[in-house]
Amino acid sequence: MSSKIENNPSQVDVNKKIPCEKPVLTQLEIMEAYTQAHQSEQDIYQREVGCLSQLYPILFRQIEAEDCVVGRVDALPIGFGSVTSVGGVGHYCNFDKLEALKNELPADTHARVDALLDYWQQHDTRSIYYRQTLTETTLGKFVDVNYPAIATARLSGMYLDYNKLVDLGLNGMRALIGDKLASARQQSDTKAVSLHQSFLGCLDIVEAVINKHIELCAKELESTPDLTRKHQLSDLIDALAAIRSEKPQTFLQGIQLTWLYSLCAGVVNYGRMDDYLGDLLVADLEAERITERQAINYIRSHYRLIEARKTTVNGRVVIGGLGRRNPETADVYCKLSIQAVRENKDTEPQFTLRIYKGMNQDVYNDALDAIGEGLTYPILYNDDVNVPAVMKSMQISEQDAQHYVPFGCGEFVLSGKSVGTPNTCINILKILNISLTGGTDFWDGQDKSGGTALLQPGQVNSFDDVMNNYKALLDFYIDLTANAQSFSYGVMNQQVGFLFTSMLTDDCIGRSKALLDGGVYKLGGTNETYGNTNAYDSLAAIKRVIFEDNKYSYAELIEALKVDFDGYDRMKYDLIQAPKFGNDDSYVDEIAVEMHEYICNGIKDSAARVGMDSYLVVIINNQVNTEWGRATSASADGRHRGVYMSNANNPQSGADKNGPTAMLNSLAKLKADVHAGSVQNMKFSKNMYQDKRMIVEALLDGYFEQGGPQIMVSVVGKGELEDAYHNPEKYPNLVVRVGGFSARFVNLDRDVQLEILNRTLND
Repeated sequence: MSSKIENNPSQVDVNKKIPCEKPVLTQLEIMEAYTQAHQSEQDIYQREVGCLSQLYPILFRQIEAEDCVVGRVDALPIGFGSVTSVGGVGHYCNFDKLEALKNELPADTHARVDALLDYWQQHDTRSIYYRQTLTETTLGKFVDVNYPAIATARLSGMYLDYNKLVDLGLNGMRALIGDKLASARQQSDTKAVSLHQSFLGCLDIVEAVINKHIELCAKELESTPDLTRKHQLSDLIDALAAIRSEKPQTFLQGIQLTWLYSLCAGVVNYGRMDDYLGDLLVADLEAERITERQAINYIRSHYRLIEARKTTVNGRVVIGGLGRRNPETADVYCKLSIQAVRENKDTEPQFTLRIYKGMNQDVYNDALDAIGEGLTYPILYNDDVNVPAVMKSMQISEQDAQHYVPFGCGEFVLSGKSVGTPNTCINILKILNISLTGGTDFWDGQDKSGGTALLQPGQVNSFDDVMNNYKALLDFYIDLTANAQSFSYGVMNQQVGFLFTSMLTDDCIGRSKALLDGGVYKLGGTNETYGNTNAYDSLAAIKRVIFEDNKYSYAELIEALKVDFDGYDRMKYDLIQAPKFGNDDSYVDEIAVEMHEYICNGIKDSAARVGMDSYLVVIINNQVNTEWGRATSASADGRHRGVYMSNANNPQSGADKNGPTAMLNSLAKLKADVHAGSVQNMKFSKNMYQDKRMIVEALLDGYFEQGGPQIMVSVVGKGELEDAYHNPEKYPNLVVRVGGFSARFVNLDRDVQLEILNRTLND
């Protein structure tokens, strides 16, 4: 989900931002210069370079004393980006932050801020999209959870082709682009000429950023008395100087070039680091240029810079898996990076290990050891399931599918080859509740049918009627969100080229086209679904209690839901006692499978209608399952109005009564080859994980053998979460897996904490 939390109060707690180090007047001057650059150029590619040149390198921060890898950057209320967690998409204005900055400025500058606000009200990329997309009751702004569906414009899921950057270096990239520029000039293709000239302008920006950091390192070198620090800074200066003209030859050079490029590009997921850095690492180790300890320190410093960006649901580093160029050298990076994560103990990067049969067992064992220490990392993805699943869902070759990577909360894209940002989300449970009433959302009393012809409660006589109503309304929201997803790409393409991202995406340079203008190999989208399991449990309860056992009439059920079960305690009890997903119970699991495939296939089949190569479900909740629950009426599974919904595919907290094997058996029934990523959480006590490690490993192995695509394991002391809930001051560093991201438990909203607390603990 990339950042899934936009204009969201809870993110203030989860995602503590570091204030910009520039004085407020300087910030204003930079934003004015950016705005002037935007006003003065009509060609979108040249305009983008001009705007970016006003941001970089000036927005790069001072290096810090512990940095042995450098690169820290600020984000202003006005700027350029691709994700909401850093600033915004395209040419963005964060209006709330700009208003707040205005209050810090002298009164005689307020008119200048007002002029910026007026200009960007019309030119902010996301605002342009919203003005043309949102509806009164059915499609809301991301993340206005009063709506059954929400949409935004963003491009947060991009993984760049870092292998190309490492293999070619800046000069090699210049030569490649120069050849295409010459060809475009010969063909008098003015758009392609502008694009390639702009690519070269971006490379000039990277070089300027490198020079800035050489100056920063030299300045500190002159002032520090510490000999060890002097050696570190000298090494950094040498590495930075080298990558201005040559492709990386050392591990440090490879880290620095890819990291500084990432910051200029505004991307927040960093690819298969073992694949593009492993060869350089091993070459350094074999030549004895560095020791393993020094290598770990470089990785730790690199990862601390990722942590410092505080992107919450992003910050992915992926290691392991099929399709790597040199698995042997890559696995050396894997082992050292796992150790670095164990030593840092941070919430970012979202450290991810792709596993497969025949992999290096030492890497897998190290990963399980790290998880046992309560780190929540690495997250485990099963290539033996996911590679064929991606082949089928995206309709691509095995070779291409081997380059799948999860981003954000776990959505799949192809590294350096595809777009797949979830710019739409739907609340599966809210849509069910609306369909049950014939179109009315009991949350606020509004009609949210969108004109869909639905049976009214008095016309519903069978469970088939319930299912037909539900599927009809789902079809409406699937079409609505598919059109919104495709339209978001069109709006962004009219405004920006995403030049830095385009350069390292296959095959924008070769096609002489920007990313969203036909340059990317696979243009895909994803649709996040929430409340899935609650919907399946609700359908099972309606089928059993209302239509099979005939304990209550359908009209009584609707009235009970309308009043949040007030006066209907017996009915609520019976609904809760109905079969629940997560217990290996075929009664409810069959309904879950049917609806899972109906929703996934419906969304997948809509791609061609709206001009995308793929449009796929992602079931990858973060805390939005709790936030959307706050705006969802009572449901037929016995859940009260406003209570959190289940997290992703997982059972509703506490509903899985038959143990972890039964829970994993239910999860494995939901096909992975019809979507683009799902999230499974498991919580073990420290005693079980450490004292019964063989049982835990057998449990995981069995799940993966049955077709389990992914697992995120949290290991906590029994009673630890309960104590942290009541005594947060005692647990400032307790890290938990929320859903698609990890966070310090004490920084989460209370109802998010409660949802995590109530998940089944396997002890």
